[in-house]
Amino acid sequence: MSVARVVLYSSLALVQLAFIAVWWRAVKRHRLAMRPSLGDMAIGCGTSFLDTLGIGNYAQITALFKLRGNPPDELIPGTLNVGNAIGIIFSALLFVEMIDVEPVLLTSMVVAAGAGAWVGADIVSKLPRKAIQLLMGIALLVAAGFFTITNVGVLPPVGTAIGLAGWRFSVAVVTNFVLGALMCVGIGNYAPSMALLGLLGMHPIAAYPIMIASDGMLIPVASLGFVKSGRYVNAVAVGLTIGGTIGVLLALPLVKMLSNHLVVMRWIVTGVIAYAAVAMLRSARQLS
Repeated sequence: MSVARVVLYSSLALVQLAFIAVWWRAVKRHRLAMRPSLGDMAIGCGTSFLDTLGIGNYAQITALFKLRGNPPDELIPGTLNVGNAIGIIFSALLFVEMIDVEPVLLTSMVVAAGAGAWVGADIVSKLPRKAIQLLMGIALLVAAGFFTITNVGVLPPVGTAIGLAGWRFSVAVVTNFVLGALMCVGIGNYAPSMALLGLLGMHPIAAYPIMIASDGMLIPVASLGFVKSGRYVNAVAVGLTIGGTIGVLLALPLVKMLSNHLVVMRWIVTGVIAYAAVAMLRSARQLS
């Protein structure tokens, strides 16, 4: 096993253990509610199932939360991050082992995503309700745009590389830092990662281990900030964790199919996201 891969696995494990310890301490200290609803678990299961197949889940969770009116808008970023911090590790380990990507590039992009998430969570946790609604509304519109581009087949030229060097390496790492920060306001990183890596000459399938391993790092890191600030709903996060873990495990046998037969579902998801984006922006406007 290469040094870069050892660093990657060790970093993912340490971040995951640190998050679990901090979350559990917060639950005990503040006596936070631990009983999720079936709806919370169903959202976690369904969206994590789709995420494992490559569709993503942040925008969908945000849209579903907005449509049902719970959690409050300003608590959605923290809740969806905390609720996805544990289940994502299963997908991360699977994709890293299943799809070959140059270890130094993979590790560098994952660490950069974690750093971006730490910065992003610190900023988002301090923003007022209206600012979060505006950011999330814009994030949802951007996500809907990426989904539409994917749905109609407008993708960058297909490369064949599994690694990058020189300025391409630097661009990939810096961009992943930005994507890590944007994850804190609900923009998923699969479609942007696929477009970026394709434009830089990599095979589109390389986006999977980079995207999900980045999630395995950045989501727990971002969640540490949200747990510290208390800007999340614990019971809902627990529901996402339970349902999300089940969803990942259910999707693992189908993972090689990726998203080849999910075009109709992608369009449905795009419509829901676009509707929720408009609703979020309207809510922000009403606070003016």
